[in-house]
Formats: sequence, structure tokens, C-alpha cells
Amino acid sequence: MQLAPIYLKKREERRLRNGHPWLFSNEVDTGRSPLKSFLPGQAVQVRTHGNDVLGYGYVNPNSLICVRLFGRGDDAPPLRELLKTRISAALRLREQLYEAPYYRLVYGEGDAIPGLVVDRYGAILVAQISTAGMEQLTEELIEALVEVVKPSGILLRNDLAARSLEGLTSFVRVAYGEVPESLTVQENGANFNVSPFHGQKTGWYYDHRANRAWLRAYLRQAHTGKAPRPGATVLDLFSYVGAFGIQSVMAGAEHAVCIDSGEAATTAVTENAAMNGIAGQVEARRGDGLDLIKELRREGRKFDVVVADPPAFIKRRKDSTAGVEAYRRLYGLAMQLVANGGLLLAASCSYHLAREQQVQTIARVARGNRRHAQILAEGQQAPDHPVPPALQETAYLKTLFVRVLEL
Repeated sequence: MQLAPIYLKKREERRLRNGHPWLFSNEVDTGRSPLKSFLPGQAVQVRTHGNDVLGYGYVNPNSLICVRLFGRGDDAPPLRELLKTRISAALRLREQLYEAPYYRLVYGEGDAIPGLVVDRYGAILVAQISTAGMEQLTEELIEALVEVVKPSGILLRNDLAARSLEGLTSFVRVAYGEVPESLTVQENGANFNVSPFHGQKTGWYYDHRANRAWLRAYLRQAHTGKAPRPGATVLDLFSYVGAFGIQSVMAGAEHAVCIDSGEAATTAVTENAAMNGIAGQVEARRGDGLDLIKELRREGRKFDVVVADPPAFIKRRKDSTAGVEAYRRLYGLAMQLVANGGLLLAASCSYHLAREQQVQTIARVARGNRRHAQILAEGQQAPDHPVPPALQETAYLKTLFVRVLEL
């Protein structure tokens, strides 16, 4: 397939040669290949200043990341066949990892399909397209998903904010078959009803699956074969539909309080607890997380486990200072509710919060609260969110399991 060339400036190819799949607009030789001469989503061939071919991808002249590479070498295969090959490889990995068909099937550049996320809920696929290049391939994408995965329905949840950066409109529509209003997720022995049309992201957060499994094991004390911690209580902040809280009770905790600001989310917590047979052990509270933390503190409440898993406080590098302060405030208040010898699960989905900053923040709030903190384990996103070593930007989720002792 003959593609229009886009040329790099001198000495700008090192990062791409080392495997990074993004080309930024300030690295393009706009004299030889004016960006405005390309259409958003157009397939291109990337060349060095010396005319060596680095690979092929698609361009968006209006975006800071102006080219996302699909592959290396001189020749680009037909894109429909390429999508089929990449999706097949992604499916093989998930089938090796998980017994049941509930997982992130495609994780963008992690599966060498830039601009695409696909979550699988049994026979239903929910996809999100975030770039103009992938938008151009929507028809080929649906055909490839149908051929490889054979779903009964595919929903396009193209309502994420990142689409505006690519000049794309926001919409939600069924692209294939039929998609019900409610789907059931199976995870770590628990079941959850989620909304693919109206829920957060695609309806569920598969990225914390391994971290929820670690917490379950901690509560069960599976490594010693002992019974669950007697009378353990759990506070699940920013709980969404109750994944951490409900799974904790199912692992042996006596009671969980799930807090979220959304009415639909807190209603779902109650429904999901009932579906798993633990309705009387899960309490759903609606409101601002920080305000309710203060309320619980006034009530004199303490918990054996406090889960602090907020939305991203740092979405752009320039927000780092304010974002780190937001994490400090949250972790500090959350730690005040942890019983002596209890556990604080401190999570961040902000790529721009470095692991070292997160650890330093925990150390700072421990000093401020006169507590002794012990990091027992560190978690990351589940393996159905694979990270290319040359693109650390895809490694966003950081979780610290911190034991808290009174001094």
C-alpha cells in the first residue's frame, strides 16, 4: 500500500528507533512534509531526515501527537487484515490469562492498536475509539472484531473527553447486533451488574482486578491458612459500583461502607451486594468523598481497611503540583480512619504521579498523622493492560498496600 511520506527533522529519530510509537508535531520537518497537507486520520509512512523508512501509521495534523505508528518496515499490509491479526493476538493473551471472557480485550498501544480500547463482557464488546486514525477504520474494526471474537453485540462508547483533542464528536451507538442496558461482570468469584451505555468508562474497571484479588487474599490470610480477620471492616472510597467493598465482604470482612458521589453508582452498590448475598453487610453512602471522610471521623469510626482509589488528580503534567497536594490531602484523611494495624490501599491512576512521589506522599502523611507506615506490597494494572517497555506512558496505575501502626 503506497503511503504519503512524513519526514522527521534531523536527529529526531532515536526515540522512534528505540520502539516508541509516537511522533510529536515539533519533530516533523514541516518544510518537506507540511502537516496541514495531511487529513486527520490519513495513513502515512514515517521517514527520517535521511529518508530511511521507520514505519507506518496515521496522522492528525491538529494533535500534539501527530503520528501514531501501527508498524515498522517499508510495507503496510491491508489495514483490515492487520487489525484481524492484532486482535487475534490480543485475544490469545487474554484466553491464556483468564478462564472466563471478562477482561480488557484491547489496550491501545499495549496491543499495537493505537487509539482503541475494547472491554469484553461475555458475548458483548464495548469499544472506545480515541483518535482520528482509528475512527477512519471503524468499519474495518467492527468487521475484524466480529470475525475474530464472534460477539453477539458491539457498543461504541465514543463519549470520552480525549476525542475532542482529535477533533472528534462524542456519541454512543450500537455498532453490531444487540447490546442490553445492563451487563453482568464476573470477577474474583463475585458478580456485578454494570451499565455499558451510562456507566463510567465502558461500565467497569478491569485494571484493578489483581489489586482486588490481593486485598481478598489479605483478608482471608490465605498465605497462613487461617480464618478471615474476625470482624474486619472496610471503607471503600470512590467506590463506583462497590468492587473493592463487596469483594472484601465476600472474602470474609464483616462490613463495608462504600462511598461515591453518583446516585446510579450507590444504587448499584446496594443491588450488587444483594446479588452476591451480602446485602446486610454493605452500606452505600452518597456524597463527596472528602466530606464523608470528615463525617466518619466525627462519628469516631475506624476501619481495618480503607481503600482510597480516586479519579485521576493529575491529567496533565502542568497539573502536577496541585495534583500531588490533592493526593496528600486524600491519603492523609484516609489514614486517620485506619485502625491500628489496619491497611490503607492508596491508589493513583495518574501517570504523571511518579511512584517515588506517591511513596513520599505516604511518608509525609504518616509523619503528619504520627503513624508508622509499612508498605506491604505494590500493585499495578492487571495484565490485560500490557505495557510496551518503550511507552511507559501506558503504565498509569499505581497501588500501595500500606499497613498503618499507631506510634
